[in-house]
Amino acid sequence: MKVAVGQFAVGNVWQDNARTCVGLMAQAALQGADLLVLPEAILARDDKDPDLSVNSAQEDRGEYLQMLLEESRKNKLTTIFTLHIRTTVGRAANTLLVLRAGEVIGRYQKIHLYDAFNVQESRLVDAGGQLAPLIDVAGMKVGLLTCYDLRFPEMALSLALAGAEVLVLPAAWLCGPHKELHWSTLLTARALDTTCYVVASGECGNKNIGQSKVIDPLGVIIASAAEAPALIYAELAGERVASVRAMLPVLKNRRFAPPRLC
Repeated sequence: MKVAVGQFAVGNVWQDNARTCVGLMAQAALQGADLLVLPEAILARDDKDPDLSVNSAQEDRGEYLQMLLEESRKNKLTTIFTLHIRTTVGRAANTLLVLRAGEVIGRYQKIHLYDAFNVQESRLVDAGGQLAPLIDVAGMKVGLLTCYDLRFPEMALSLALAGAEVLVLPAAWLCGPHKELHWSTLLTARALDTTCYVVASGECGNKNIGQSKVIDPLGVIIASAAEAPALIYAELAGERVASVRAMLPVLKNRRFAPPRLC
């Protein structure tokens, strides 16, 4: 499987952000990618208005999504990202969407809301209650997580035990004390916990670190971006997952069941 990971700075005009995504989708498809992972909360963002992502939330089949679906109809690329979708007045769901061939083929509502480091995502965002089904991309099983989910190893483990070979993570990882170290360490740890590939897209900009990464099942970084907008690529192989799991059978050797998540 050829994966592409796009990162960019989300601005406060949703049409501009949608056009950026369409451009990244077109580039990834042109390069023969099977999967494109974009950041979290890509509808709109403003450094001076922390509530803009929620306040600009659209309906489930809003104009933003329609622009991306139109581009998706042009190829077989699978594209993953999150948008805020309106739930009730003044509230939204941070919703991961999977697009392919002009259709939404999967979705996941973020379970672990970012109530940490003096931020309270749950103030305006409704948490989800269950894991998403695995997605099949180019013959590999893909599990879905969003940003803060990364800090909860039982979620990644549950996806791996369900059959995931690849874990995908759209994120908007905020700058803060030791946060870049946390990001890198946690991505590597989740790869090693599960012997899965980890494909993580991080929004860049003034308040988020960027640093998108692709990490293999032995914790080796095989592609990485810095803090600027970028589109990076990596090749994933089911054979690599199988060989690592034969050598490091942590999923078989485990003695404790992960707690129930829903």
